[in-house]
Amino acid sequence: MDYSHWLRHFENNRRNRPEPQWAAPLTMDARTVLALVPSLEQFQLGDGGGPASLIAYDAARFRDASDEIRRLVDLWFAEEREHSRLLSCAVRRFGGRPRTSHWSFTAFCLCRRILGVRFELQVLLLTELVSTAYYRVMRRHAQDKPLQDMCSLILRDEAGHVHFHRDRLASARQPGTPPHPLWVMQFWICGHAAAAMLWLNHGPSLRALGATSREYFNEVRFELSRFVRRLGSRAPRLKIVPPPPRDASATAAA
Repeated sequence: MDYSHWLRHFENNRRNRPEPQWAAPLTMDARTVLALVPSLEQFQLGDGGGPASLIAYDAARFRDASDEIRRLVDLWFAEEREHSRLLSCAVRRFGGRPRTSHWSFTAFCLCRRILGVRFELQVLLLTELVSTAYYRVMRRHAQDKPLQDMCSLILRDEAGHVHFHRDRLASARQPGTPPHPLWVMQFWICGHAAAAMLWLNHGPSLRALGATSREYFNEVRFELSRFVRRLGSRAPRLKIVPPPPRDASATAAA
């Protein structure tokens, strides 16, 4: 894997990140806000608010393989902590309170610890994919500009994380070799299990915004199929161009 490319990506992705205008007037009705807050609180905990690091019993086998890998892992989880910060701002905007524990997050961390770093990396990848579906659906339906802007920032990061995982997995294979059918089958099964767990916890909040389970699961299937397809191809490495600073955008619009 080209470590220098990903180090540059993560460093570059820190730039030009306009903060959502959290103090803007609320535009969602009280009933929708009440349904949305529990979901944002849980995501704040799970998306970097807990142990923002690899926690498998054998995590050092991956993390300490090289100085470059250690730095990449640190930068990856630094972005996850930033997601938690953004979500904390959204929680406070809507009158909620950041959480410190939740049963689903406790179970999630336990599985990561006991099943080893290889499983943990796949679980985290699948979490990125199903979370992408969650944020995309939320951005589409949320009638609140700061919340939409938050989703856009997080989706920008998640795109990089997913491509990083694809590059990581592809680097261990012969170029252009399709993944083994058994691997693909278990990937799809685990991916749908992760999606079902997310919908179980967060479906009521997405429905309150106007989303449907069909819409959400269609997004999940799109993300899973695209990942598998690109894993077996010579898809180009992601190039993310950060958006211009807010004042530059305003100048261009004028």
